[in-house]
Amino acid sequence: MKKIGILTSGGDCGGLNGVVKGAAQMANSLGITPYVITNGYAGLYNLIDLEKITALTPERTDKIGANLAGSEAGHSRVKVKKIEDPKKYERIKAGMKKFGIDGLVISGGDDSGSVMVDLFENGISCVHVPKTMDLDLQTYSVGADSTINKIATYVEELKTTASTHNRIMVLEVFGRYAGHTAFRGGIAGDADAILIPEVPSDFDVLYKHMKARYFDRILKSDVLAGQYMIVVAEGLKTADGSEIYDESAGVDSFGHKKLAGAAKYVCQELSKRLKADPEIKALMQKAGMYVEKMNEIPEVRSVVPGHLVRCGHSSAYDVCFGKEAGAAGVLLLNKGITGITVVGVDGKNVKYMESKKAIEQRHVDLDQVSVYEQMGICFGRPAAGYTPEFSKVEGRISRHM
Repeated sequence: MKKIGILTSGGDCGGLNGVVKGAAQMANSLGITPYVITNGYAGLYNLIDLEKITALTPERTDKIGANLAGSEAGHSRVKVKKIEDPKKYERIKAGMKKFGIDGLVISGGDDSGSVMVDLFENGISCVHVPKTMDLDLQTYSVGADSTINKIATYVEELKTTASTHNRIMVLEVFGRYAGHTAFRGGIAGDADAILIPEVPSDFDVLYKHMKARYFDRILKSDVLAGQYMIVVAEGLKTADGSEIYDESAGVDSFGHKKLAGAAKYVCQELSKRLKADPEIKALMQKAGMYVEKMNEIPEVRSVVPGHLVRCGHSSAYDVCFGKEAGAAGVLLLNKGITGITVVGVDGKNVKYMESKKAIEQRHVDLDQVSVYEQMGICFGRPAAGYTPEFSKVEGRISRHM
């Protein structure tokens, strides 16, 4: 290895600049020249047409802010296999040969990881650094901790406006068909209810929980103030297993439906039940909130932070993991170990696994959900029983989520 390319792909998130900087720093320390392949797989495909690319010399690497979210290398959502060019792999190899690039460090999620596997199977030397704020790979993925922290902060901060207006607030977050970020962010933000794709939502169960906790909170307050916070994953499923998505938005380049409208749907379901509940008027009157035709039921409002959960600054954990994983990618390339996904660095132990296995989607553990149900959080289903088992652990446990 004399020259390598560093490429990031898919959705941006926290910790990615840590990956880029860690990979560049390790390459420079080994006497390998690292280059940025801009704009993800689109940039890799068009590498042959570029006149020059940027080398991440120690001086240029020093200018990368590892704490900033997003990626110095840029992104695109391109599935190479779908490019209508029968010589697409030869074109990519020719572009790499033009600049003397011997291998690639690619950071991305399951979709980007599947493209990396495709490139490897077509003779391109590359390794995969796991990246997705959805946290749904088999390994820890850079970006997840940053996003979870932001979700928790938004849940906590929304309580001020919710309490001021005695509102029921529904916060919708990314995650596609896995609820890890909604689950962990909601727990950390002290949400009252968390709706995730792994648990089809029974809105009668949610309504009963909301009604009891919301009015209890208000009626026990000396200023009759309270709120109820719900975090919902965009991949919400109703009790019959139906998904909520925007039909008009079509699909992305990987064929995924563009999910939208989960928070709005939850608001509609709760408002419908509030209007039909004969006990609400008396409860509103007792709380001093009722005004006929103007304030007859509590207000249910939705908030969709969207890309705010993936921008700004990274968590310290993601920066550290990103730097280690990026550096590990270079070490593996240099050792000739390719076509794999970095798991992490544990001292001298650089861990990796087969990428095809690493990118298999991982869902929220429902036994873990039941732990929090015992603590009073609603997941849109009757609380499952929880019978703990106990075991003694010898030595140090894994530090990854």
